[in-house]
Amino acid sequence: MNPLKALVSEFPETPGVYLMKDKSGKIIYVGKALNLKKRVSSYFLKNRDPKTKILVSKIDNIETILTESEYEALLLENILIKKWSPRYNIRLKDGKSYPVIRITKEDFPQVFKTRRIIQDGSKYFGPFPSAGLLTIYIETIEKMFPLRKCRGKLKKRKNPCLYYHINRCKAPCCGKITIEEYSQIIQQVEELLSGDSKALLEWLKTRMLDASEKQEYERAADFRDAYTAAEGLIKEFDQKIIDFNETQRDYIAFSSFENLYTFAVFQMREGRVSGRDLFRTEFTAEDEEALEQFIIQYYSEFEELPNEIYFSKPIPLKLLRDFFKKEKQSAPRLIYPESGRNRSIIKMAEENAFQDIMKRKRKVKNEEGLTRLKEILGLPNLPRRIEGFDIAQLSGKYPAASLVSFKDGAPDKANYRHFHIKTLDGKIDDFAAVREAVSRRYSRLLNENEPMPDLILIDGGAGQVSAAKSVLTALGLDYIPLAGLAKRNEEIYFYGRSKPINLPEGDPALQVLQFVRDETHRFATGFNKKMRQKDSRFSLLESIPGIGPAKSKKLLQTFGSLDKMRLQDKDSLKAAAGLTNESVEHLMEVIKKTI
Repeated sequence: MNPLKALVSEFPETPGVYLMKDKSGKIIYVGKALNLKKRVSSYFLKNRDPKTKILVSKIDNIETILTESEYEALLLENILIKKWSPRYNIRLKDGKSYPVIRITKEDFPQVFKTRRIIQDGSKYFGPFPSAGLLTIYIETIEKMFPLRKCRGKLKKRKNPCLYYHINRCKAPCCGKITIEEYSQIIQQVEELLSGDSKALLEWLKTRMLDASEKQEYERAADFRDAYTAAEGLIKEFDQKIIDFNETQRDYIAFSSFENLYTFAVFQMREGRVSGRDLFRTEFTAEDEEALEQFIIQYYSEFEELPNEIYFSKPIPLKLLRDFFKKEKQSAPRLIYPESGRNRSIIKMAEENAFQDIMKRKRKVKNEEGLTRLKEILGLPNLPRRIEGFDIAQLSGKYPAASLVSFKDGAPDKANYRHFHIKTLDGKIDDFAAVREAVSRRYSRLLNENEPMPDLILIDGGAGQVSAAKSVLTALGLDYIPLAGLAKRNEEIYFYGRSKPINLPEGDPALQVLQFVRDETHRFATGFNKKMRQKDSRFSLLESIPGIGPAKSKKLLQTFGSLDKMRLQDKDSLKAAAGLTNESVEHLMEVIKKTI
């Protein structure tokens, strides 16, 4: 008999907490049960889901702590999870949450936006579901209140900075303002931030009129611009989601993939969404347990609870009601909405959680593909940074190279680059174009002492790879792994191997390379197209009904110029680009009139 099954067979049929440990004695999972023997035995049943099988495979020992009731087990479970942070329990990690405005706890506080909450006595205002609205608050505070702009601990200075001279700061660093005087300004900021959006508009309007009466027209204009921008953003957001129910409500939904979970929490206050938080975690047990553990952990830190909490999945509510009543002295209504307005908001929360899970899923798949690519190519490191090149041109015109950068298997568009190829003089020479683009890219990285990629991918075969390699060798960078991906048979040409590598369609490593190659091609073609659009020949041809970019390209590739097109008969023009009789007649009429 399995030793663990034998151990579990001796467990009591009473409430309690079970602690699963690995070979090193580390706690990897904590659970609670009304019946310890029955609950823990269920882990060893046949046909369990894959994530439970993973957990069971890691267990070396199981210990129990008996409690008087299932509720006491729930509380103890929460305490032990916080204490030990077991790998396979819910451990809340923030995903993207709405930013808040922080007023630091200092003699001369700083005011700035942040997504990070630090329990150090600082005050936080928000969250702000509209980033634009938050920006207006911050800009208004910076323009209208003379607060210090320097971050971190305030350092004493002999002379004030520029902000003092333009009346944007009272220079506490130079003793130009007392703590009491500065506190009065902070109090005004808090009053502004404590109001709702209507209070913001009223505050801005009052200040605008006041400044105008004092003939401070520049200041009045600042308030007017802030008022106009805030009013527009508030209307835009209110149209997206607003109701007339002022009950404080939270909506909790989740999405999962294997052992990955993302929880989304929407807060509805005063009839509108006031915040949205995402929490990422990993979990190996059932969805019901995951949701229950999340709710306990999430609300453990709150002093005030909403009036109503809505869930995306029905779960037993007795223990949660006991928890809120006994531990939080509150009794929010716990509701699973099956239809209506509340169901719509839950669906919106579910969609947010689902989209985040899709991002995490792609990252997991990317990691799998990068690991596989490292093995197949024998790379010294995981190719976290891949740079890809492609050449685009049309009959020797508009030669351009694209450079795309991928980080951890995903596009890093901030590092995309274009190159006008300058050395061809009208010749069609992909190899020379590759050499120029690679030379310009890595000469610059060398000169600027920037890090090099883990892998370079060329869109092409052995010839393009050899062209790129010659440049890398000349630059002393021949240690960078270099590969090419040929479109025809999706063959991988890895420099140093005599034969191309063929991988089956759907192979994770091939998918990574295809993604990079296709992105380089899209980027290069788009740039080439922009340059072509500047040429009057394309504009002229594309202005003819029935002739678009593709047919214009075919015509110019076939005949080279409008002059040569004039010499062609109707059938030749039709055959070159698959034109209709009507389009050919229009074309011949246009090119005859063109000098």
